[in-house]
Amino acid sequence: MAGDPKHERDEDAIRAFVENFSLMLSERGVPRMAARVSTVMMVAEEDSLTAADLAERLGVSPAAVSGALKYLLHVGLFVRESIPNSRRDRYRFGDDNWYSAAILKTDFMNRAADEVDKLVEAVGGPGTHAGQRMTEMSDFYRFVTDELMNMYERWQQHKREREAAASAH
Repeated sequence: MAGDPKHERDEDAIRAFVENFSLMLSERGVPRMAARVSTVMMVAEEDSLTAADLAERLGVSPAAVSGALKYLLHVGLFVRESIPNSRRDRYRFGDDNWYSAAILKTDFMNRAADEVDKLVEAVGGPGTHAGQRMTEMSDFYRFVTDELMNMYERWQQHKREREAAASAH
């Protein structure tokens, strides 16, 4: 809780987390600066930050942050909000941001499965080695998509139950 003396922020631990977690994300394909920007936002006490705030916290140029923000907006992890009477914007995680990022992956997987399905006949049909591999890929992508949607529904139920329990106290 903010301001609670029992819960002081450990800035050294936070800096180490930002670097380590960012590295983990970048090893999984997230652009390095986008990983750092999203991780800084994750540990920020504020709900939103400007590009200048993010650049300052990371010790990098605003231009470096700008490219990362474009990426994070594109994948649906961040949203941009205008600051009234200013040319500056604030950035924050979108509502259900983790879900949004996963849904973008399901969109890709559905499109990939559709494209693979179109090509199965061209490689000789599902009875060929190539056709079997492609059919399995398509089936896998559709399976993962369905499971992600089911997990999202369970996640929403879990959140409702957690919120109900918290409001009961």
